[in-house]
Amino acid sequence: MKKIIFGVIGTGIFLLVVMLIPFLFDSKETNQLPLEMIAFNSLTDEEQSLIPVSPKDSIIEELEVNDKIRRMLREYEKDTLYSITFNNTETDTTGLIVVYLSLDKETVLWKGFVDSKENK
Repeated sequence: MKKIIFGVIGTGIFLLVVMLIPFLFDSKETNQLPLEMIAFNSLTDEEQSLIPVSPKDSIIEELEVNDKIRRMLREYEKDTLYSITFNNTETDTTGLIVVYLSLDKETVLWKGFVDSKENK
């Protein structure tokens, strides 16, 4: 009888450990928010209200840092970054909302409005 009880308990502990291992070694990547959501969360309420549909209505690009971007981001030393452009956000006085993220996919480097013609 004791062997059966210890066998059941041992099996239960084994199964519990096997089921917990994936959670213990879960990488940061799987818990990472999508880039457009990181960019969206960095916007002010007023800027967020300009997005008519969803943050998913955006264009995500990995850009090479050109001279113009380098002047804006003097402290950024990498050669590429992520650009998230929110579609349909231009108004009569502003262009499209654009957010630059570093390659770590967390750090907002810059956000602002860019003329839609200039961004293409």
